[in-house]
Amino acid sequence: MSWKSLLRGKLPSVIIDKLPSAFDVIGHILVFNEFPSGITKWEKKIGGVVLQLFPHVKTVVKKSGKVSGRLRVPKVKWLAGDKSLVTTHKENGVVLRLDIGKCYFSPRSSSERLRVAQLVKKHERVLVLFSGVGPFPCVISKLSKPKEVVAVEVNKVAHQFAVENVKLNKLSNVIIIQGDVKKVLPKLSGKFDRVVMPLPKSAEKYLPLVMKLLTSKAVVHLYTFAKEEEFSGLVQSYRKTFKKVSVVKAGVFAPGVFRICLDLQL
Repeated sequence: MSWKSLLRGKLPSVIIDKLPSAFDVIGHILVFNEFPSGITKWEKKIGGVVLQLFPHVKTVVKKSGKVSGRLRVPKVKWLAGDKSLVTTHKENGVVLRLDIGKCYFSPRSSSERLRVAQLVKKHERVLVLFSGVGPFPCVISKLSKPKEVVAVEVNKVAHQFAVENVKLNKLSNVIIIQGDVKKVLPKLSGKFDRVVMPLPKSAEKYLPLVMKLLTSKAVVHLYTFAKEEEFSGLVQSYRKTFKKVSVVKAGVFAPGVFRICLDLQL
């Protein structure tokens, strides 16, 4: 049964048919994608009905634009319920506090974070760039017990939540650094066995800086967007630098376009 079927009798069918077929739930907040035109006047009514249908949901919002800027600040519009956008989300055995209106976070990447964490070995020193509120560092530290995890995030609000999340999860081997990756990387000491770069579209331009910090057999998890017919070209391109290159689908970005992780090993 789809969630939209639960709305029958509570909203006009023409409105129900226009609603997104899926949504995200972050903590107690339900997040819709942008609504199509023509149902603006129904938004608050929709939010109120959703609160009735899902008792664990206390706030309903919708995305009102794409994530933008170097701070990756989401654009959301409140529809119903508690107006606070701060929530506590649980995934993969960790607790994450965040403000969904000021910090980028995708619950849809939960399985990908678990996949990467399961690849990490105990002796590894891991670097996570564009680390946000700390989901990758926290999951990796909690599940894999690496030697050390260093995380870098430019958004000051997300950084403060990351610091809080490290404490909430009682993690002793995670170092959180606030700053621009371009300025922070040259100042880091030592080498890393694994680097996670979850910033599709832009991560690749930071790869030259990352290369200087890798151990001889290091692995880089670099995220980007691509169509399936582009996968082989990407593999061939990165094989000029890395011995092993594989493509892992990590979600759908748009029709025919995937969010992918390029697993790159020296």
